[in-house]
Amino acid sequence: MNCKEYAKKTIDNIEKVIKGKHEEITVMIAAMLAGGNILLEDVPGTGKTVLARAAAKSISCGFKRIQLTPDLLPSDITGIHFFNMKEQLFELRKGPVFTNILLADEINRATPRTQSALLECMEEKQVTIDGEEMKLALPFIVIATQNPVENAGTFPLPEAQLDRFLIKMSLGYAVREQEGKILSEIGYDHPIDSLEPVVSGEDLPLMQQEAVRVRVNEAVRDYILDIGEATRNHPSVVLGASTRGLLALKRMSQALAAIKGQEFVTPDNVQDSVRFVLPHRLICRGAKSGDIIDEIVSKVKTPTE
Repeated sequence: MNCKEYAKKTIDNIEKVIKGKHEEITVMIAAMLAGGNILLEDVPGTGKTVLARAAAKSISCGFKRIQLTPDLLPSDITGIHFFNMKEQLFELRKGPVFTNILLADEINRATPRTQSALLECMEEKQVTIDGEEMKLALPFIVIATQNPVENAGTFPLPEAQLDRFLIKMSLGYAVREQEGKILSEIGYDHPIDSLEPVVSGEDLPLMQQEAVRVRVNEAVRDYILDIGEATRNHPSVVLGASTRGLLALKRMSQALAAIKGQEFVTPDNVQDSVRFVLPHRLICRGAKSGDIIDEIVSKVKTPTE
């Protein structure tokens, strides 16, 4: 099985539950093939959590969910050593990060201290408990959701945390036709309850390796560099894309190319990726980061060779 077949099976399975969101589902699977973490931001009731659960259920691997709240402690996420009175020794109670796909629901409701507990896990694929470093099982992917509407009792993610997410995207409301299908098909039982795995989680690292092998020629590499440089020189941007952001853009472009069965990355792959990869990494004044990225893409010369 190659990346294209792996992605198609997964996308088709998720679309049994999430209607009319083919592009968003494809982008999410591409991000997983790129080995990145995913931030879903949208108003309540648009299917963020259902999409994350459907993706996890479609891939036969470990899955855990955390419902983040202000009183959640870092040890509730990572784990803790406790004293077993019966055995008279300390034992490790592993936290939910010891899995393959972790759903962090409403991440902006957790305190900064608890949010930071995810930083090491997301970037280094390891966790430190009482000074002891422990490697996490691979693949390890965090899918986080947040609600941008309610501000009371929330803690906005700091830039350092946002930069750990490969992509940030929203689903938006379903179009009328698809919303009608949802109303007709969902009754007492939700379709996600009967969703079965269609691909193996053990194959995901192999698919990730295949995606990384998709070639990026010099012209496309320079195109990515030009976009990054343009974000740093834009008058409305206080903080432009970092080197990590450009690496993320390259990885995401490779994954989208792999899903389409391509052997090399094209400028179209970069343009399809950039609006999900870079906007949340920029700090802007007087303009929306998404609009600035669209402006930059329209102005930066696209390679034709």
